[in-house]
Order: sequence, then C-alpha cells, then structure tokens
Amino acid sequence: MLPSTDLHPAPQASSLLHITEEQTSALVDEELALEAARAAFAATVDGSVFPSLAVHGSDPRNRFTLKPSASATHAGVKIGTYWPDNPGHGLPRHHSTLLLLDQTVGRIAAVLELGAANAYRTAAADELAVDLLARPDAATLAVFGTGHQAGYEARAIARSRPLGEILIVGRDPHRAGQLTAALTAQGHPARVAGAEDACARADIIVTATTTRAADAPLFEDGWIRPGTHISAMGADAPGKRELPPELLRRARLFCDLPEQARRMGESQHAPATTALTPLGAVLTDSAAGRTHAAEVTVFDSSGIGLQDLYLGLALLKKMDISL
Repeated sequence: MLPSTDLHPAPQASSLLHITEEQTSALVDEELALEAARAAFAATVDGSVFPSLAVHGSDPRNRFTLKPSASATHAGVKIGTYWPDNPGHGLPRHHSTLLLLDQTVGRIAAVLELGAANAYRTAAADELAVDLLARPDAATLAVFGTGHQAGYEARAIARSRPLGEILIVGRDPHRAGQLTAALTAQGHPARVAGAEDACARADIIVTATTTRAADAPLFEDGWIRPGTHISAMGADAPGKRELPPELLRRARLFCDLPEQARRMGESQHAPATTALTPLGAVLTDSAAGRTHAAEVTVFDSSGIGLQDLYLGLALLKKMDISL
C-alpha cells in the first residue's frame, strides 16, 4: 500500500484568449499607441527591461525577433517576423504577435495579433522621441524609406510638430511617388527629394529602411545641419546600419535600452566611449534631452518588449478585457 500523500490540485489555467488582427487593427490609433509608449518608456526607468533576441527561420532570409517584457502585473513576449517573400502570398512582409502569460500558472493566457498595431507602436516611439528631443520650431521632416512603416512615421511626427513640408527619399522613384501622393491626400504637404537636398532642408530626419552595414550609409555626415534631430528606426538586428559613423561620433545619442542598442541598434556602430542616454530617463526628467538649439540628436530605436506589453494591455482595456 502506498503511503498517503496530501495532494493539492494545481490551479487551472483559464481558456486561451485570441484577439485577431482584424480586431486590433480596428481598435488601434495614434493616441492609444502614444500613451502606451509613454507608459512603457516611463517604466524603463524603475522596472525590469529585457533585451530582445534577433534570430532567423529555417531559411536565413526569414528573420524574427523575440521581445520579452514584464511589468508588476503582467508578462509576455512579442514575436516580430520579417518574411521578405510574403507579398507573393498576398501578405505583408512584417507581422507581430504578442503572447501574454497567465501569471498564476505560466501558461499562455492570450494571443494578440498586432500586425497593423505594431506600425503604430513603432511610430509612437518616434513621435515621443521627436517631442522630447527635436527643436520646438522644427518644421521640415525628411523620411528615408518608402516601405510600409514610412507613412506611419510621417503621420506620427506631424502630430508632434507643425510640419510645413515632408521630404520623401527613396531608392525606387515609383514607391517614393506613391508615398508622397498618399501623404498629400491625407493633408500632409509632401514631395520627393534627393538625399542631399533633404538633409540640407530637414529639421527632423527619420530613417526607416532595411539597410545593412555592408551598404553605404543613407547620407553623408557633412549634409546634416546643426540642430537636426534624427530618429534611426531601421537598425534592429546585428549588422544593420543606416547612419554614417562620423555622425555617431559628434551627435548626442539616445536609445530605448543601452545594452540592446550596443548589440543590435544603430549604436552598434558608435564608438564604445559614446554615452547612450535612455529615452525613458529624459521622459521622467532623470536625464537631460536637447541642451541647445545647435545640438544634433539621434534616437536609436531597436524596440523593447515593454512597448508591446503596454500596447497590448491598452488594446485589451479598450475592449474591456482584463487578464
């Protein structure tokens, strides 16, 4: 006869919640994404921030990142995928899925598909950086890149500064023209420009490309005017680079997470002695942002999981769902 044992049944996990791409894309907007970004960056100052992991699929061209996160009440991981051949299947190259954990038993409690919402989330971080770092009188924006994300970046920054002109720089004239026409139709004064001309005119520059370190930088350091703010949004994996190395030596650098920026952001190409200031520290007045009008500032955005966590929770709150 086996000895008697006190057996305590394990807590039962709740049923899995699935929020579809159609649901999240219908709910997300610029204001929701910005408020989630503010909360996420503020939380980086006192909370645990985990670095992201960039890996690839069975085909090395297919890449994805894992962005873990935890707040005082929730935890999860965002999986962001980039499958370059997806247009041939009628699908976008980028997609994002957030997995939220049941904090009692450690199983997945919710799956949120965030393809469109992720574009708002990335642009919201840029909008926050521009609000904190760009000159108050900044009025001309240059956007390098004509892909899916570029339009979101332009529209988000237009909320932060009264832009008189948006200059679109792209390798493909047709795509640059399409983006220009779309922004103009939405009430944003946009035109196609060359790289040097755009830099000569711009108060704010956004880079949102897939350029690798083996490629030439998108522009030359000497083209950047004093007082310019640059948001580098494209470098989010080892080996990617958009900016000239000389710029990283003379500008003040800000980022979402210094450890991660050094490993997979634009700052992987910066001198080891260059100081990296977390944007969350500027947001909470723990560190200085722009100190004078002629200063050149760079925001190196490689993306942190807290952004995705707070965005997902904001979407659930809007749906009146709690975990």
